[in-house]
Amino acid sequence: MKKHIVSHIAIYILSVVMIAFGIYHFKNPKAMLEYIPYDLPNPILCIKIVGATFILAAISFIFNKYVKVTAYLLAFMLLIFAFVFHLKIYMNAGSDDVKVHELINILKDTALAAFALHIAGSADSHGMKF
Repeated sequence: MKKHIVSHIAIYILSVVMIAFGIYHFKNPKAMLEYIPYDLPNPILCIKIVGATFILAAISFIFNKYVKVTAYLLAFMLLIFAFVFHLKIYMNAGSDDVKVHELINILKDTALAAFALHIAGSADSHGMKF
């Protein structure tokens, strides 16, 4: 299989995952409330904005438009989630189950951010160079 085909497949898989995350944020926003700081105004709206962000990033990747800026912004958002929200919950967790769950979230968001940074580094102002 040629390198560019593998790259296409990887980006499309990431896009499908992000669309699934985005839909989940819209369908089950109350399930996400435990990850939101209590002092944020209108947390359900914040959750839906994040869901829309995931879906819009996936659309950008699928149609190869604004890929560089989208990938950098996605990575920035995911790193904030990992090292602000999830790390805070991890550090304050009362049970080992919560710690394990949050460690998985930190690793997942960090890995997705790294993939987004790779995409950003591989793109130019016109999109991915396949």
